[in-house]
Amino acid sequence: MKKFLVSLGAAIAIILILFLLFVFGPFGGRSSEEIGAVNTNFRLFGSNDKVLVQRFDDPKVANVSCYASFAQTGGVAGSVGVAEDPSQFALNCIKHGPVSIPADLPDQEQMGSISASLLFKHFIITRMVDRQTNTLVYVLISTKLLHGSPANAVSAVPAGN
Repeated sequence: MKKFLVSLGAAIAIILILFLLFVFGPFGGRSSEEIGAVNTNFRLFGSNDKVLVQRFDDPKVANVSCYASFAQTGGVAGSVGVAEDPSQFALNCIKHGPVSIPADLPDQEQMGSISASLLFKHFIITRMVDRQTNTLVYVLISTKLLHGSPANAVSAVPAGN
């Protein structure tokens, strides 16, 4: 009976995690949208490997959007959400109108994360403010260490018109 309850608890925990990932999406409830995907490798069983492109809008700075692309493993494991995706990604942030940096904007703030593995790896996006040059700097890192340091990408958006 005890083993059954432990198994039931584990099953409920997994279902809850999957539900939360589905409801809140890859950026933890932040304003994000999947732009598209490019298939990179055919898989006979399950979905194909692909590169996904997502856009997220800075919730505290108007007219700034960042685009992140990252690899997603397909196959059976990828289709059910248990494959660990490689730490390969890119980041590009743009302004699509006048940008002003609010005076009370923190010098550094984590914006959200992209889940790349059910439990183990995430991509984390952080906004930094370079007040000397009036520029917003966005950094995307992987929580999986590669040879002692995380993979990373950076993009900068100058304030003004």
